[in-house]
Amino acid sequence: MPEPRPWKVLRERPVADCRVFAVTALDARREGVDGEHTFYRVDSVDWVQVVALTAADEVVLVRQWRHGAGAPVLEVPSGMVDPGEDPADAARRELAEETGYRAARWRSLGSVNPNPALFRNRLHTFVAEGCAPAGGQETDPHEEIAVELVPRAAIPDLLRGGRIDHALARASLYRWLLG
Repeated sequence: MPEPRPWKVLRERPVADCRVFAVTALDARREGVDGEHTFYRVDSVDWVQVVALTAADEVVLVRQWRHGAGAPVLEVPSGMVDPGEDPADAARRELAEETGYRAARWRSLGSVNPNPALFRNRLHTFVAEGCAPAGGQETDPHEEIAVELVPRAAIPDLLRGGRIDHALARASLYRWLLG
């Protein structure tokens, strides 16, 4: 089967600037399709997520209010990569800010596109091992984050049962579980 034919972007127009992301309209044309079609792209900085493990083989999870869900959500520590920041440094910063934990060892699980139909950025996942409390949380004024330590053995049941429902957190945890 041949590769799908590419769309040629004729114009890009800013639609909205929403502080943590922007929306861009792409007017495009493709061979064999009459006229132009407008697509929308979400432009955001890269994101990081951390699968953090204590010496007692517990996973450090966070629970915080998520407006999209309209409820508190259980997930892994995560956040945005600041402009010019290395994703590994962002992961270390986010773990410390959201949980107050620091890790003895770090490794990358790679990166994925959060949703190639709409997003242009990457989600970088890191494993932090030997995590221990090393100070208090340093959350933003609009963040209220509860830290929960969960035995590693309980993670598959939390995923299967839907208690961890955040798709990107699920992707990071499954990637970690698959080794």
